[in-house]
Amino acid sequence: MDNINGMDIDLRVRLGELRLRNPVMTASGTFGYAREFSQLVNLHRLGAIVVKGISLKPRPGNPPPRVVETACGMLNAIGLENVGVQGFLERKMEFLRGVNSRVIVNILGDSAAEYGALAGKLTGIEGIDALEVNISCPNVKKGGVAFGTDPAMATEVTRTVKGQTDLPVIVKLSPNVTDITVMARAVEDAGADAVSLINTLIGMAIDVGSRRPKLANVIGGLSGPAIKPVALRMVWQVARAVSIPVIGIGGIATAEDALEFLLAGATAIEVGTANFYQPRAAESIIDGLRAYLAAQGEDSVRAIIGALQIDEA
Repeated sequence: MDNINGMDIDLRVRLGELRLRNPVMTASGTFGYAREFSQLVNLHRLGAIVVKGISLKPRPGNPPPRVVETACGMLNAIGLENVGVQGFLERKMEFLRGVNSRVIVNILGDSAAEYGALAGKLTGIEGIDALEVNISCPNVKKGGVAFGTDPAMATEVTRTVKGQTDLPVIVKLSPNVTDITVMARAVEDAGADAVSLINTLIGMAIDVGSRRPKLANVIGGLSGPAIKPVALRMVWQVARAVSIPVIGIGGIATAEDALEFLLAGATAIEVGTANFYQPRAAESIIDGLRAYLAAQGEDSVRAIIGALQIDEA
């Protein structure tokens, strides 16, 4: 709790049983395994660090080029490159255990069984506080359909993970669906402790000179300020549809951005693409939240969560 102009400001929030010192988290895939940012950011100030997605075995990712700048954002087709769960535990966790912030491990797989196996391997490990389940991955046994676009598959993954861990489970939702509230309710019913949204939108870019795709993978995930209005709308819809906490993601770069998501009903937020061009964005947002609350005469961030005022017809 901080004192600003004689007022104690409380930024603490809860995601189920997971308590955070403030609602500002880093988004998976944009902050590495935290060590990469340790010379740029005071990691101990963050509410939570969500590490790069982890799979059972190491993944090399897609061939380059795999990142393309777009208007107000970026496209990436990294291909979920990571060191694998064993490499993560052996080479990354020692550093993370020394960080005085919550550590959330993002997990990914090609089958429900893989998700369950990962959850089991990461449970009981000192320094891991929660799991974030990336259901935007393709189910190789179902023709490559993403888990996050089918309520039944999302339910299966969530239940499988919950059956293998006692850690809080956050399910990260894909925006590439007709109605995201259907997916949110499905994973809530399956036992998810919270949901985070949105993952990237699917997009592409073409080099008109060569008449070739700018990404070797042809399509990739669109992130950054360009997707913020879509993300904000989806967070607002989901927060009204479920009773579990919602974490907002998508184009958040400033305190004002974060405040919009909190007012729309998010309990916490994740900073993603902004980390690449403004590494201290998360810290700036924390400072900005405190200043806003003090100016508004509010002593707790919880007072503004879901406080959006709408004239109902």
